[in-house]
Amino acid sequence: MKLLILDRDGVINHDSDAYIKSVEEWVPIPGSIEAIAALSKAGWTVAVATNQSGIARGYYDLATLDAMHAQLRSLVQAQGGEVGLIVYCPHGPDAGCECRKPLPGMLHDIARHYAADLKGVWFVGDSKGDLQAALAAEAQPVLVLTGKGHRTLEGGVPAGTRVFDDLASVARELIHNSAR
Repeated sequence: MKLLILDRDGVINHDSDAYIKSVEEWVPIPGSIEAIAALSKAGWTVAVATNQSGIARGYYDLATLDAMHAQLRSLVQAQGGEVGLIVYCPHGPDAGCECRKPLPGMLHDIARHYAADLKGVWFVGDSKGDLQAALAAEAQPVLVLTGKGHRTLEGGVPAGTRVFDDLASVARELIHNSAR
């Protein structure tokens, strides 16, 4: 199985320090929907692991989050692709849960769901926590320079981290290399 795991905010859609609280605020980054569809059509399973502490903070509810993810699935489907498992952490940063990145809980949930080994699986994110979660799960950390990516890069990234401009460039790389 060719598995790719993505963070959501800042990788697939624009991020906001004020949180993405509605479907109207959930705006895809140019090229991200097409990238996911292209990966899917090329035989990749694209899963999503996203911290969503706005739920614990009361900024939005699970129905709103589900609607955002339904919108993501619909847009990718319209391009001929599909989104795999979407897992989220609804907890705040002080909840002490096992799922919130930088802990690897959500990545392990995806691995269990697909009966996959995460060693070498690319986890694409835009934050230090994403990269730390990838390392903790023995996945390959991949940083995109969308969202908080530039700020993360300036702060230093773990050795071996792959860096790309955006999700579209990640997709081009994976599709090109898997076609060989």
